[in-house]
Amino acid sequence: MDAAALSPEQQGLVSSFLEIAVGQTADTAVHFLQLTNWILEEAIQLFFVGGDGAVGAAAAAPAPSAPPAAEDPSSSVNVSQDVGEDGVRAPLPVKRETLYGDAALFNRDFRFQQSPLIAFRNFEEESKRQPVWESDKNAPSTANGSRDNLASLYRPPFDLMFNGTFDKAKVEASHMDKWLLVNLQSTAEFNSHMLNRDTWSNETVAQTISTNFIFWQVYHDSTEGKKVCTYYNLVAFPSILVIDPITGQKMRAWNGMITPERLLEDLLPFLEKGPNENHVTLPPKRARQTPHVSVPSVADTLRDEDEEVLRAIAASLEEKKVAIRPSAAKDEPKVEKEPETISSKKLVYPPLPEEPKEKRELLSRVGIRLPDGRRLQRHFLRADSIKLLWSFCSSQLEGGEERPFRFTQSIPGASKTLEFDSDVTFEESGISNSMISLTWI
Repeated sequence: MDAAALSPEQQGLVSSFLEIAVGQTADTAVHFLQLTNWILEEAIQLFFVGGDGAVGAAAAAPAPSAPPAAEDPSSSVNVSQDVGEDGVRAPLPVKRETLYGDAALFNRDFRFQQSPLIAFRNFEEESKRQPVWESDKNAPSTANGSRDNLASLYRPPFDLMFNGTFDKAKVEASHMDKWLLVNLQSTAEFNSHMLNRDTWSNETVAQTISTNFIFWQVYHDSTEGKKVCTYYNLVAFPSILVIDPITGQKMRAWNGMITPERLLEDLLPFLEKGPNENHVTLPPKRARQTPHVSVPSVADTLRDEDEEVLRAIAASLEEKKVAIRPSAAKDEPKVEKEPETISSKKLVYPPLPEEPKEKRELLSRVGIRLPDGRRLQRHFLRADSIKLLWSFCSSQLEGGEERPFRFTQSIPGASKTLEFDSDVTFEESGISNSMISLTWI
């Protein structure tokens, strides 16, 4: 298709494609965009998988032309010679051609597409290649007015990543008393690129990881990636693992694209304590004892019989003393023990209104993790007092109206406790759109 015949929107997509596929022509961009019905992300993914090698080779090679008939008399086809004795023409010879070469052998400047032949990713070298990943501020505006280089959207999180092998990452995490967060990526899965674009680039996720985790990212088909896949039997990618650096145990796992909100919620238990404290709180294993069967000796048997006789004599004398002084027991004052009673005082919380149905800008969504493992969720008005949390949870818990409780919000590097005496609103407390934990007092 001629570039002049494209619409302004299509020309903008071609320009965006060429910003990522450095060194390619407009015809290559149009080719891949047409194959994917002008969907830019799918066209880029198809180009990364290895389709560009065949297209580039086809565009660079000149079209074969037939030699002149005068120079090669044998080039003319003699139909009469191809026909056999039975009047049937002989079959044409079979031709085999390769449409696409080995994608792993193509040498591209786009460093995010790594060959499986490379043993380790050189993260330091990748982070230095700024022209590919960083935005080009001097680049001309595209049809949608964006000046950002789309390649920077899929840039790996170099600022968070630990540069080294898997074993070195475990040693560093154990030394820093942090959990090891592992991300195994696949260049053939677009979800890997989406994790870089949406999840790892999220400011809250990045702050949480840098404070509480050692982050290690590698391709699954590299030498280190294959070793980790064998350790933990991983077959689906991208994969995210939380690993205990002391024992190497897999504590939690996810597959595919994970949104920042879900990842932060699932990582909350690992923010409360590090690996060292987790091992201290675990109950120690009881030593296995071999049962010992002892045979009583004659002396032990006689001693036991003597003790039984003495106890019987003492009991008989005590009965005689009681019989001689029957009134003594009556004269002694009786001390009545007050039965222990459980306080049934009902706690008073403000009335709980119906869940509001206002605009999203006026609402505050709060997730609550209960001591029994359940999770609740409710919307409140931003201007409401947080005391409504007690009103809501007391009706959901057995004994919640008689037993006091409080809430704890886990934030990177610290924990924030919410008490009933605090008369602040949901907007002022900073717990909107977050997960808090309920604990008994």
